[in-house]
Amino acid sequence: MEIILKEDIIGLGFKNDIVNVKSGYGRNYLIPQGKGVIASPMAKKILAENLKQQAHKLAAQKAAAEEKAAQLAGVALEIAAKVSVTGQLYGSVGAAQVAEELAKLGKEVDRKIVTMKDAKKVGDYVALVHFHKEVIVEIPVKVVAENAAELKAAAEAEAALKAAPVAEAAEEVAEEEVAAEEAAAEEEAPAAE
Repeated sequence: MEIILKEDIIGLGFKNDIVNVKSGYGRNYLIPQGKGVIASPMAKKILAENLKQQAHKLAAQKAAAEEKAAQLAGVALEIAAKVSVTGQLYGSVGAAQVAEELAKLGKEVDRKIVTMKDAKKVGDYVALVHFHKEVIVEIPVKVVAENAAELKAAAEAEAALKAAPVAEAAEEVAEEEVAAEEAAAEEEAPAAE
């Protein structure tokens, strides 16, 4: 089923795009919500005429989007999150957290235009900001452990616990060797007399 979109829908298309969708999605969601109309021949003609008349307005929208994108050039985010000892995040870091971090930097971005695969581990990710269908900005996002000091201390304690039985066993072996050497020396001493 062909639908003409009336607004931007991330992952599907942008305003005035003609997209193919499953009939149920078009009839049960897009059309009743006012997000699209059936792409009949008459609707396509009307769309073409509207696009022709709005060409200058669309160019201005693209220029505004490019200006916003220029403000985000060179921005890299570092988001701190609570992490378990195994490196897994408690929860995840997604588009909403990226939008919040951008707001803290003074760059207001609607979280609906930000897409990012949810981060469930510490590492490097990429968030995409869709200002316009032709203007998309990639923002590098580094997810770091909020409780890094606690994790380091826990890892050191765990390593110490693992090393302690080994050290105790080594001490016991050394004590047994010393005792055996002393016993051998005592046995040799009376024989020498």
